[in-house]
Amino acid sequence: MENKSFLAFDLGATSGRTILGTLENGKLQIKELTRFPNQIIQIGNHYCWNIYSLFENLKEGLIAANKEDASITSIGIDTWGVDFALIGKDGSIMGAPYAYRDPHTVGIPEELFKIISRKEVYNLTGIEVMELNSLYQMYALKQANNSLLEAASEMLFMPDALSYLLTGNKVVEYTIASTSQLLNPRTKQFEPKLLNAVGVSPSLLGKIVMPGHVVGTLTDNLATESGLGKVPVIAVAGHDTASAVAAVPADNERFAYLSSGTWSLMGIEVKEPIINEESYHLNFTNEGGVEGTTRFLKNMTGMWILEQCLKEWKKEGDTYTYDTLIQMAESATAFHSLIDPDHASFSNPASMTKTIRDYCETSDQEIPSVHADYVRCIFESLALKYRYILSKLNSFATFKIEKLHVIGGGSKNQLLNQWTANAIGIPVLAGPSEATAIGNIMIQAKASGYVNTLQEMRQIISQSALIEVFCPHNFAEWDSAYKKYIDITHLI
Repeated sequence: MENKSFLAFDLGATSGRTILGTLENGKLQIKELTRFPNQIIQIGNHYCWNIYSLFENLKEGLIAANKEDASITSIGIDTWGVDFALIGKDGSIMGAPYAYRDPHTVGIPEELFKIISRKEVYNLTGIEVMELNSLYQMYALKQANNSLLEAASEMLFMPDALSYLLTGNKVVEYTIASTSQLLNPRTKQFEPKLLNAVGVSPSLLGKIVMPGHVVGTLTDNLATESGLGKVPVIAVAGHDTASAVAAVPADNERFAYLSSGTWSLMGIEVKEPIINEESYHLNFTNEGGVEGTTRFLKNMTGMWILEQCLKEWKKEGDTYTYDTLIQMAESATAFHSLIDPDHASFSNPASMTKTIRDYCETSDQEIPSVHADYVRCIFESLALKYRYILSKLNSFATFKIEKLHVIGGGSKNQLLNQWTANAIGIPVLAGPSEATAIGNIMIQAKASGYVNTLQEMRQIISQSALIEVFCPHNFAEWDSAYKKYIDITHLI
């Protein structure tokens, strides 16, 4: 089979990377070419993304790719969800796109629910209600009589806006649009009732395309400046989690996935959205996947709590390596104290360690006394919360979940992987850690004809990536701890 190389731009909310992927003899090799910061900037009273700085970094990535001994078949971009750029009548990007952390959406969902109910919004979209969703961002702009929104002729989600800067062509990719809470997952089109409620014209949102669509080729200027020539740009699964899930090395449908990092996203891949009273009550979400699939999932707090503790300890003069944190967790007393990582108090407290102590005191538990206690508390609580969510997924799934695939940076945490297997009672398969970039690349490979189906993509990934298997141990002990966890957290 002919060797092919693909360029993936993988942009997160704090950094971005240029990844070169080469397929040779049915195996994938990846190489990081550039890495660059992506920081929210404050302009006046708003927090925004510097889309032009990102564009400059994409250009540097193109130039770096030209220095490699590889002929680039195509280019793809994935980013975080919900945020968007406004496009003027002359085709220019208007202003700096607002960031999802901007507080202009505080209280906005409740205002919108006076026009259309919370339950109807969920029934139409299957998306959990979060203030940061595009629906509420747009309504906040409308309520503020935002001059850019009033003057805009189109809006593009972030990966689509960056593809537009590379090609001059505008598309709206399905998976990134599905994060907006503007899209109806049954019709796979934007929902007119919601646009009417917000008060914006349907013409603001373009025609949706599916992953694998050819957006266009690099503009003449970029083709010359980079030296790459007129390389095609592909609309991959523009939402980074959608690309990551496409890279799950599963051999059948009977799996759940956990995209593990600062946030944890656990879900199953289904053919049709799951929207009912129970999913509404539990606030599960339905987002778009590859080949028209739906990612039925739950957003959870992940390593955010530990990251905030580490920041506090660093200010106090204590800095820990990853290996040291693992040793600390192993040395502490098992099930000494447990928390619900998704309790509202942990969202963004002034002191995370104090909040953990307060939670434990309020729930009549022993209070962590040394740093190792905190680390073990966080890891064990995450593993037990994963069991809780997996039990709910099993009640929704039409198949028996036999394995949990852990992807993303958190897949490197061997201790948490083992404890998760212990808690859930089924094998945990960890890897690839670079799932998002790999999914981006393999969707491009599918668009080029190198593979024909999602399953073929996954077979290549399975043969190319290092996958670690963690089998359950001490299940009875963890089962007892889970019952204690449910009593403490009052989860049902």
